[in-house]
Amino acid sequence: MGTDTVRTAASDEAAGRRREQRGWYFYDWACSVYSASVLTVFLGPYLTSVAKEAADADGYVHPLGLPVRAGSFFAYSVSLSVILAVVVMPLVGAAADRTGRKKPLLGVAAYVGAAATTGMFFLDGDRYLLGGALLVVANAAMAVGTMLYNSYLPQIAPPEERDAVSSRGWAFGYAAGSLMLVVNLVLYLAHDSFGVSESTAVRICLASAGVWWGAFAIIPLRRLRDRGRAERAATERAGGEATAPGLRQLAATIRDMRRHPLTLSFLLAYLIYNDGIQTVISQASVYGSEELGLGQSTLIGAVLLVQVLAVAGALAMGRLARTYGAKRTILGSLVAWTLTLGAGYFLPAGAPVGFFLLASAIGLVLGGSQALSRSLFSHLVPPGKEAEYFSAYEMSDRGMSWLGPLLFGLTYQLTGSYRDAIISLVAFFVLGFLLLARVPVRRAIGAAGNPVPEKI
Repeated sequence: MGTDTVRTAASDEAAGRRREQRGWYFYDWACSVYSASVLTVFLGPYLTSVAKEAADADGYVHPLGLPVRAGSFFAYSVSLSVILAVVVMPLVGAAADRTGRKKPLLGVAAYVGAAATTGMFFLDGDRYLLGGALLVVANAAMAVGTMLYNSYLPQIAPPEERDAVSSRGWAFGYAAGSLMLVVNLVLYLAHDSFGVSESTAVRICLASAGVWWGAFAIIPLRRLRDRGRAERAATERAGGEATAPGLRQLAATIRDMRRHPLTLSFLLAYLIYNDGIQTVISQASVYGSEELGLGQSTLIGAVLLVQVLAVAGALAMGRLARTYGAKRTILGSLVAWTLTLGAGYFLPAGAPVGFFLLASAIGLVLGGSQALSRSLFSHLVPPGKEAEYFSAYEMSDRGMSWLGPLLFGLTYQLTGSYRDAIISLVAFFVLGFLLLARVPVRRAIGAAGNPVPEKI
């Protein structure tokens, strides 16, 4: 009888865990449409065109009196968003760990981001400042929400399941992005048939991502559960305080990470190579439209191809990790990223076939390199510090990086060439590869106080 009770309890626990995992996948389904439709496809070229509409005779806009080349405004706005995120994320992450109330904070982040994205419908004429402000708010909310979402991974999946669960989450996100991009492509290409202008069609596509984000965020908010009592007890034992200013909390998190130098070493490598990944994602459409002279329909088709192949790539790389380990699989993906950027530099203008081949290469490594990085980092986080550590991790995730877009924007501002800007990003992948190769992940997992999986 006792054995049956134990089996029943174990079965109920497994069923509850699977239910939470399915709910967790749906946050990627909800917010990834923003990454695909807004950040990657529509907003970069559209906000650049709005900024050019407001530019002076020399091609400069003057936000807060500062001269900024109109072609760099979008990249600078992405960089500015991380400044806000750097202040907010560590504070929210520490509060989530100390109170155990992640879910209400996740809800606030999701609906602030969804509202800002929906507000992009009103971005017309020369309202480049409105577009920049909404982008900064939406990106910061995306960072905070994804940080809290990622921090659930160690709680809803045991070590042996994390690569697979993380990969499925990314696959859900890319599937949602693919679905909405098809709808966006139909609306954009047939906007005359729908009785709207091209500009209005773009603004509808931007706003629809916000509506989608808000609607599907309900599912994870219903299924995920807080683990407040255990987390509060862990914090009390650690002598934690209730709150601290964002930058001070970030400094406290980094000081705590110094007690786990191998975790910090992995994070440094990730911050560098993922900065390159996120910059490619956010600036590829600008490169395609401004440097290669490709039309919006070509860009949407290329990003749709990326989304579709990223679903298969994320699942395939998850399987490769079972055989070769997550670290080796990630290192292989960084080599592929470097070769892809090199090929992108030599793409001839007005050649959509080459751009589609480039998109195919990106799609096959994009989802897997991000999914495996997330699951690998989850093994390196000390128990009870999930949200706090993932706040530092998230600073370089989902387009929230600042150094890559800043370098991209500065290179273009100094040279006037997007080709020079795109090739400058190779440094992130080369340096990230070298740093990651030096991290002894098995020793790092043990030092963090976590069980070491058989294959890592």
